[in-house]
Formats: sequence, C-alpha cells, structure tokens
Amino acid sequence: MSDHSTPTFTSDDILATAAAWRAEGEQVALATVTETWGSSPRPAGSQLAVTKSGRMAGSVSGGCIEGAVAEVAMKTIETGTPQLLDFGITDERAWEVGLACGGKLKVFVEKLS
Repeated sequence: MSDHSTPTFTSDDILATAAAWRAEGEQVALATVTETWGSSPRPAGSQLAVTKSGRMAGSVSGGCIEGAVAEVAMKTIETGTPQLLDFGITDERAWEVGLACGGKLKVFVEKLS
C-alpha cells in the first residue's frame, strides 16, 4: 500500500467516529446509502458522518454527491427531520452534482441523538 492511497472506512469506523464526535458535544448527522442501481460508486450500507462544525468521515458516493449530501445533513442537524434523498441519471440535480455515470442511489440522512 502506498503512502498516497485513500483510506477505506468500514461502517463500524464511521459509527465509532460519529459516536466520538457526539461524546465531544458535536451535533452529528449520519447519511447511509440504502439502495443502488446500475453504476454506483459506493455500495448500499456505505455511510458518511457530518458534524455541524463541518467535520466529515466516510463516503456515500466516492465524491460525486458528497457536497449535496453534506448540505442536507446540515439541514437535518438543524431541523431534526430525517430525509431520504434520491440521486440518479433522470434527476436534474444528479447532473449538477456529478452523478452522470448512469447510476442511481438513495441515501437516508438522520440526526444522531
């Protein structure tokens, strides 16, 4: 493994990181890929933890929709209302965020309490 490789995280790592952030007093949202179709960069079960202060751990897309998911996570932290996001080739937003590869995925975002 080279020094320039991207670290991979397991769901346990993301949950442990999110729990540690909560223990530090951070407000945290957790995004989880619930379904994928076609070409999707991350499998179902992949997770991204986001704090109100902007810390992030994990990945739900290999980068192409992380920004959009992080935005929704921030709103979810504020409102406490979970959301189910649907990204895909037929969704105009998918092109904006860079998911033009033909895949589709659903991401559930919830605030950790």
